[in-house]
Amino acid sequence: MGAAALLLAGCGIRGTSVPVDAGPAPSRASCDPPQDRRTAQLTGHVPLKVYLVCASQLRAVHRSAQLGNEQSAGDRLQYARELLEQLREEPSRAEKEAGFSSDVVDRIEIFGPAEGDPESTLRLNLQPQQLASYALAQLVCTYAASPATADRDGSVVLGGPETSVPPQRFTCSRDIRERPGSAPGTGVPVE
Repeated sequence: MGAAALLLAGCGIRGTSVPVDAGPAPSRASCDPPQDRRTAQLTGHVPLKVYLVCASQLRAVHRSAQLGNEQSAGDRLQYARELLEQLREEPSRAEKEAGFSSDVVDRIEIFGPAEGDPESTLRLNLQPQQLASYALAQLVCTYAASPATADRDGSVVLGGPETSVPPQRFTCSRDIRERPGSAPGTGVPVE
């Protein structure tokens, strides 16, 4: 009888009828990005910064990639595709041990601007609103952090395959980095 009463007592925290946002759940993940200076020093490799998910937040991870000889290091679309590839790539063992993961899936593709779009527009094969919120937040923050893909104000212009739908401007705000699950499904329309 005493054991049943003890079980019913719970953990000592009283329930409430008011929803409480206490932030992300505690995690044992360190979320400390691994330092791998070796790959950044390889000939022909370009340093990149991508945003991965760790403890329900976005954290920057530094990587590097080798751009092919036929593509210029200044090619905006090539950079965008390489950043997307890095987001789709399985996190390294050290990244996994630190708690990192990615919600960006293989079916996402990226293209340049459509006719009439601002020059900085990156078009996806899906409307941005069709992406999972974490994946959209990862793309927005990764592209907004790259001088090769971001606008001068640190935002990124994304659109979908429907050229009749104007692209939208997205900004990687602190709120999006801390709560990527609540990332806005839409940005600010670009005229």
